[in-house]
Amino acid sequence: MSGRSTGPGGGVGGGLLVAGTTSDAGKSVVTAGICRWLVRQGVKVAPFKAQNMSLNSFVTREGAEIGRAQAMQAAAARVEPTALMNPVLLKPGSDRSSQVVLLGRPVGELSARGYFGTAGPAAGPGAASPGEAAYGSGREQLLGTVTDCLAELRRTYDAVICEGAGSPAEINLRRTDIVNMGIARAARIPVVVVGDIDRGGVFASFFGTTALLSEEDQALVAGYLVNKFRGDVSLLEPGLEMLRGLTGRRTFGVLPYAHGLGIDEEDGLRVSLRGAVRESVVAPPVGTDVLRVAVCAVPLMSNFTDVDALAAEPGVVVRFVDRAEELADADLVVVPGTRGTVRALAWLRERGLADALARRAAEGRPVLGICGGFQVLGEHIDDEVESRAGKVDALGLLPVRVRFGREKCLARPVGEALGERVEGYEIHHGVAEVGGGEAFLDGCRVGSVWGTHWHGSLESDGFRRAFLREVARAAGRRFVPAPDTSFGALREEQLDRLGDLIEEHADTAALLRLIEGGVPAGLPFVPPGAP
Repeated sequence: MSGRSTGPGGGVGGGLLVAGTTSDAGKSVVTAGICRWLVRQGVKVAPFKAQNMSLNSFVTREGAEIGRAQAMQAAAARVEPTALMNPVLLKPGSDRSSQVVLLGRPVGELSARGYFGTAGPAAGPGAASPGEAAYGSGREQLLGTVTDCLAELRRTYDAVICEGAGSPAEINLRRTDIVNMGIARAARIPVVVVGDIDRGGVFASFFGTTALLSEEDQALVAGYLVNKFRGDVSLLEPGLEMLRGLTGRRTFGVLPYAHGLGIDEEDGLRVSLRGAVRESVVAPPVGTDVLRVAVCAVPLMSNFTDVDALAAEPGVVVRFVDRAEELADADLVVVPGTRGTVRALAWLRERGLADALARRAAEGRPVLGICGGFQVLGEHIDDEVESRAGKVDALGLLPVRVRFGREKCLARPVGEALGERVEGYEIHHGVAEVGGGEAFLDGCRVGSVWGTHWHGSLESDGFRRAFLREVARAAGRRFVPAPDTSFGALREEQLDRLGDLIEEHADTAALLRLIEGGVPAGLPFVPPGAP
C-alpha cells in the first residue's frame, strides 16, 4: 500500500468502516471478503468491530473472549485473532440485559438502559441502578478504549477493516454510539454502507440511511455496496446512477447472491438444513445410510456453530428442533451451549424434550451435551450467578454436579478422545464435578450419552470421524464418515469465495484508494440530516 497508510513501524495504517442499512445486510461477510482480498494482494490487514452483540463467541490464544465473526474475519486476513479486534462484546442473558465483556473479560451484567445510559435521575420501575447509570455516563471512556484499540491495530497493520453494527442511522442511539459513526468520526475513517437488495427497498435504504445522519457523519460516508443481487446488473445501473445524483455518492460494487457464503453468525440463529457450510454442493454419503442429527434449539443458544462441522460431513443431515416428536428419528441429539442454563433446563421440561432425552438414554441412543447442554444432562446445578436460582435438579443422565462461579473459564484446551487428538475452547461459569462414567474431553460419557464443556471439538477431523462412527454404531446405521473431509479446508474455500466476490464484483481499485487515502473531499450533505 502507498500514500498515507505507511503500515507497521511508521505512522497510521489505512482504514475503512463497513456499515449496513440493517442488521444482517452482509457487513460481516463483506468485511471478511475485503480482508481476504487484501491479504491476497500482500497487504497486512486486520478486522475490527468496536462493539458486538452475540452469543456466538470464541477464545483467543491469550484467553480473551471475542465474537466468532471477528475470529473468522481474522482467519480471512490470515492473522491470529486478539481482543483488540473486538474490545466490547455484549452477551444477552435476557431481552433486557447482557453480560459486558471488555477486552476479552466479563466486567458485569447490565440492563440495556444502564448500558446505553438512557436512564434519568428518577427512581422507579425500569430505571437504571446507580451503578448502571454511572457506567452509562462513562461512555466517553468506553469510546476512548475502542479508539485506542483501533489505533493500536492501525499502528501494527497496513489496513484495518472495521465492521459496524445494525445501522448507523439508529438515531435513538447515536449519542452513545461507539461502533458505527462514533468510531468512524473518532478515527476519521471512510464509511461504505452495505445494503441487502434481496430484501427489497435497497435504494430507499441507502438514501434514508444517509439522510438521517448529521452533516458531520455524512461527510464520512463515501458510498455504497449492493449485496445479494440476483439477475442482470445492467437493469440495476440506472437506479445506481439516480442514487448517485440524489446523494453525490457512488456505488463501489454489486455483489451477486451466492449460497453457502455465511461466516459464523453473531446477531442471531440462521436455521439452515446444512449449517453455515456446504449449503451449495453436498457430496453423497459414503455409506448406505445417512445420519440424522437433531439440535435442541434451547433459549439463548450460544456457539451453535459447534454443529457446522457435522453439517460439513457428506451424509450427515443437521436440523434444529423444538418439539419432542422431532427427536424420534434422530440418530444423534445435540443439546448445545446456552447463556441461560437453568432457563434451558426448564424449557426442555416444558416441551417434553427432557423426557424424550431420558428415554433416548435408557434405550442407548446417542445424546451429546456441549457446555450448557452438558450441564443440563448432569444431576444438579447450583447457580447463584447466571440465573440466581440456587440449587436445581438437572436431568440426571450424567454423574455430574455443576456449581456456577463468578469467574468465567476461558481456555483453549488440547486433549485426546476416541484415540484422536482434539482441540477446543471453553467459555463457561459452571464448574463441573464429575463423579463417574468414562472420561471424555474433561467431561464424561455414560453409555451413549456424552458431555463436555469443549466447544469446537468437532472441528478436529479425526475425532469427528471417530465420534460419528460411534454414533452410527449405537444408532444401528450403516453410515461411513468420508475419509477426506477437512473442516479447515472447507473454511478456507469459503473465505476464498468471499475474497473472489470482492475481487470480481467490486471496484477494488476505488476501494483501495478509499482505504489508503481516507475520506474523499467534497461529499455533499443530503437533507434533512439527523433530527
